[in-house]
Amino acid sequence: MEKKYQVFVSSTYVDLIDERKEVIQALLELDCIPIGMELFPASDEDQWEFIKSVIDDCDYYVLILAGRYGSCAENGIGYTEMEYQYALETNKPIISFIHSNPGNIPASKIDTEPALVQKLADFKELAQKKLCRYWESPTELGGVLGRSIVQLKKRSPALGWVKASNVPSEGATQEILRLKNQIDELKEKLKQSESNSGGIEPSELAQGEDLLKVTVTATASEADRPWINTDQTYTTEVTWNQLFSELAPILIDETNENDIYSRVNTFFVSHDVQKISQFEIFQGYDRYSCSISRQDFETIIVQFRALGLIQKGRRNRSVKDRQTYWCLTDHGDQVMVGLRAIKK
Repeated sequence: MEKKYQVFVSSTYVDLIDERKEVIQALLELDCIPIGMELFPASDEDQWEFIKSVIDDCDYYVLILAGRYGSCAENGIGYTEMEYQYALETNKPIISFIHSNPGNIPASKIDTEPALVQKLADFKELAQKKLCRYWESPTELGGVLGRSIVQLKKRSPALGWVKASNVPSEGATQEILRLKNQIDELKEKLKQSESNSGGIEPSELAQGEDLLKVTVTATASEADRPWINTDQTYTTEVTWNQLFSELAPILIDETNENDIYSRVNTFFVSHDVQKISQFEIFQGYDRYSCSISRQDFETIIVQFRALGLIQKGRRNRSVKDRQTYWCLTDHGDQVMVGLRAIKK
């Protein structure tokens, strides 16, 4: 779509009439829209607010400096410098064009008052801290500016302006946006699926009713005296569906690994309670707890991630919170519903 870019041209006016003509011509040849406030002296606050709104609407800002500082506001700052400072504050792409040989400027076009001479020198020093080019004649200024604007548009792309007839309708725009979001979502899911499985086909991974062998340490204690306890390590088997069905509900919202680990351990108490209660060294005890090895727990997390059932949490959290959080993927949510939802 063809765009035109609006360029704010800031300078003193009377001493730079010929130079501004060259600048405006060069910008028009580049399909740019030149905007200048030389005819608006900004003698009061309302006009200054208007000038700021014009700068806001522009895509680029151009400053031309020669031998005059220009008229000043009540605060002692020149209006041209105020425009420049506002463009800086609003992060407009800026390029300045400074006369390279002030000694050749006619006396009628230079400041003689010491205060203005110093202000102009300070202003030039400020402008030279940003992108800056030099010129001596109006014709040279037009050529230098034309080349510089082409480079500036490449380096700092702007929104630009288009004809209203070229703008898609609101309905078309919304449909394009919807399709773009859908494409981005599908790309992200594909990328996540590929990275989660490490290039392994999901069908090659243990899942569903396949069995997982887990090493569990069971602890038996007395309800009234929990400090009196004894341990027994054993192995057990559970299907991936049983384990995921137990964990999935707490992963609907993001959950940290410590809470997930606790839920896994609680699951094995209920899953193996008959086996645990029959251990000879547990006779006489009435309270049980379980903990699986950290290695087995990490394997469970990796497997569920590889199967595309869970993903890392994405919420922003306090710097002090160093825990890892997990939650269901869309696929994980569907699998959970299939396992846990009650059919009539």
